[in-house]
Amino acid sequence: MKTKNLAVTALFTALTIVFAQLILPLSFTPVPLSLSLLPVFLAGAILPKRYAAYSQLVYLLLGIVGLPVFAGFKGGMGIVFGPTGGFLIAYPIMAFLTAWVVSLFHRKTIVSYIPAMLAALVACYLCGSLWYVFVGHVSWMKSLAATVIPFVAFDCIKVGICAVLAPSINKALIKSRLILNV
Repeated sequence: MKTKNLAVTALFTALTIVFAQLILPLSFTPVPLSLSLLPVFLAGAILPKRYAAYSQLVYLLLGIVGLPVFAGFKGGMGIVFGPTGGFLIAYPIMAFLTAWVVSLFHRKTIVSYIPAMLAALVACYLCGSLWYVFVGHVSWMKSLAATVIPFVAFDCIKVGICAVLAPSINKALIKSRLILNV
C-alpha cells in the first residue's frame, strides 16, 4: 500500500469516527439518527474498492478492540454484538459495494454515485435489520419498523448530499495528487 493510499484511506476512517459522533438518539429505537453513513458513502465513491472497504474495516476493528469510535464515543465487542452491530458490520460492505457499482459505470459522476449509494444503503438496511431480528428477538417486520423505516428519508438525503459532493471531492483529491484519476 502506497503512503498516499494509506493516508487517504486513513482519512476516511477518521471521518467515519468523527461523523459517528454526530448523533440524535431516538426514544422509539435503539438506532440513533447518525451522520456516519456520509463518510462510508464518500469512501466508496472516491476510493478504489479495496481501499474503500479497508477504511471502514479499520474503523470497525478500532471499535472492536475497545476504542471509543462508535456512536456516543462507545467501543468494544458489546456494541458490535448489540442491536446496532449489523449496521456497523455493513460499513465495509457498503463502501466496497459503492465503489464496485461506481466502477461498473466507468465514470465517477452523480449518475453513477446515486445507484451505487442506494445499493449500499439497501445492504446496510438488510444487514442491520436482520441482525436486529436475532439480537432483539423480534420479527423482521418489527425490526424494519424500528431500524429501517424511520431512517429512509434521512438516509436518502444523505445519498443525495454525498452524490453531489463526491465529484468535487474527487477532483480536489486528484488535483492534489492524493488519488489517481481512475
